[in-house]
Amino acid sequence: MTAKSYTQAVADGIWGAGADLIGYIPSVTIAPVIDHLVTADGGRAGSSERVKPLSREEEAIGVLGALPLAGKFGAVVMQDNGFGNSLTALTTCSMSYHLPLLIFANTRGGPGEYNSMIHSISQPMPTVLRTVGLQVLELDRRSSSEDWEQTVAEAGVHARMTYRPVVVLGSFWNTDGKVA
Repeated sequence: MTAKSYTQAVADGIWGAGADLIGYIPSVTIAPVIDHLVTADGGRAGSSERVKPLSREEEAIGVLGALPLAGKFGAVVMQDNGFGNSLTALTTCSMSYHLPLLIFANTRGGPGEYNSMIHSISQPMPTVLRTVGLQVLELDRRSSSEDWEQTVAEAGVHARMTYRPVVVLGSFWNTDGKVA
C-alpha cells in the first residue's frame, strides 16, 4: 500500500474539516494542494464550484472568514509570508467577531528554501501569529501524511468549536521529495 502524498493529505484534511468553500492565493508552492482540492470537487484549471482563486490574502480572509455569518465554513490555502498582508483582517474581523476559519499555510524560509529574502518574514511568523492570539499548529516531515490529514481536519473542527480562526503551518520540505 502506497502512502498518501502530503499534498493530498492536506486537501483531504480540508474537505474532512467540512469546508463549504475554499479560497486560495495562487502560488507554485501550494499548487499541488490546489490541484487535489479542485479535482476532488470536480473542477479543472484551478477552479471548481467550491474552490476559488483570490488575488490577496486579506481578500481571502474577508471572503472566507465571513461565511459563518451565512451558516457556512470556509478555508484558506496560502503561503505563510502572506500573513503580512492579512493580519489586520484576521485580528479585527475573524478573531474579534468570533468567526471560525481554517487556514492552511505552506511555510517558507526553512531548510531547502531557495529564496533568501523570504526568511525575514517567514521565520518569525509562527511567533507573530501566536502573539496576536491565533491557534497555530505546525507540521513537517517528522509527521506522516496521515497525521497531516488528521491534524488539518481537527484544526477545522477546533475552529468551529472555539469560534476562532485556526492556522496550520505545513513545511513540505523533504516530504514528497520536493519543497511542494
